[in-house]
Amino acid sequence: MVKSRSVITPWKVSGDVNYKKLIKEFGTEPITEEIQSNLKKAHPVLRRGLFFSHREFDLWLRDAHAKKKVSIVSGRGPSEKMHIGHLIPFLASKSLQEIYNCNVFIPISEDEKFFVKPSLSLENAKKFAEDNILDILALGFKPGKTFILRDFSNSKIYEWSAKLSKLITYSEAKAVFGLKPENNIGWSFYPAVQAAHILLPQFVEGAHKTLVPVGIDQDPFIRLTRDKASNSALKFIKPAAIHGRFLPGLKGEAKMSSSDSEGTNLIYLSDSPHEVKNKINRYAFSGGKDTLDEHRKHGGNPDIDISFQYLKFFFEESDKKLQKIHDDYKSGTLTTGELKAYTIKKISSFLEKHQKAKQAAKAKAKKFMMD
Repeated sequence: MVKSRSVITPWKVSGDVNYKKLIKEFGTEPITEEIQSNLKKAHPVLRRGLFFSHREFDLWLRDAHAKKKVSIVSGRGPSEKMHIGHLIPFLASKSLQEIYNCNVFIPISEDEKFFVKPSLSLENAKKFAEDNILDILALGFKPGKTFILRDFSNSKIYEWSAKLSKLITYSEAKAVFGLKPENNIGWSFYPAVQAAHILLPQFVEGAHKTLVPVGIDQDPFIRLTRDKASNSALKFIKPAAIHGRFLPGLKGEAKMSSSDSEGTNLIYLSDSPHEVKNKINRYAFSGGKDTLDEHRKHGGNPDIDISFQYLKFFFEESDKKLQKIHDDYKSGTLTTGELKAYTIKKISSFLEKHQKAKQAAKAKAKKFMMD
């Protein structure tokens, strides 16, 4: 892969990503071994280092261990059907909910995507929201402890956003967008709405420590909200955050993205086993050698192999099995074809179960919705 200059904003990620450099640039803290020790029983996205950076996650964990009230916010901007990369914050949220029995709030921001995507109609934003909600619920969040809010259906979000809008100057809102200029006033107002999402648990349940699992590209919204949370008009507690690495696209790009119009660089949650097989075999970037003889002699590089990355962070639950795959591929005992075949089997099995759970979620979705 040829290295290229990275671009990281809330709306675009491209080029090569240096995560150590991002920690310095964004002013965050690395997730330490001490923090990681709390995640040994968590989902692979947490326990295998996909989340690399944080803001006060240690304080959130401290309160969780002390049995104080804590919560999680993990939102979704619906502009397309979901792919496996979209699941990262929700898998982390569900895992932490299971470990600490805390409430999870899921704001659905149809408004954001309607504002920033010229081709997205209001009607389609709503349709994608309904479909995305079912994909999220298919993961198995706890009823009674999981609350979904849709911006177009809940008037309280406007009230909370209005409160925050009086605390945010236009210059501060503009800074969130970086070099990308807004082209309508809805886009300019959205940082207040996003701040209301991040503080949603505290608006509903009072001041307490809440956690937001996000990609590092979304951290500008976290910083803005933390700056305003303790304002005398709110008297909230600064939210914590954990920042995930970007799940690479099939071809090795920095981030799996729905902007891939041909769908050859991503795996949708709706993909069939045939589609998964075709995509992995044809497009998944390999860390193997050019010929079988070279691979047997010199081995492959699992650290850059896309199939291995997907197994590591999503689809191989067993640490022992994953280590064997890593070692066998690196030694040349396991070929690229064999690694791809195993990955296809694991992804197809996950998606088959997920799609059945999504259908079952239709009957119970209303129980999770905030009025």
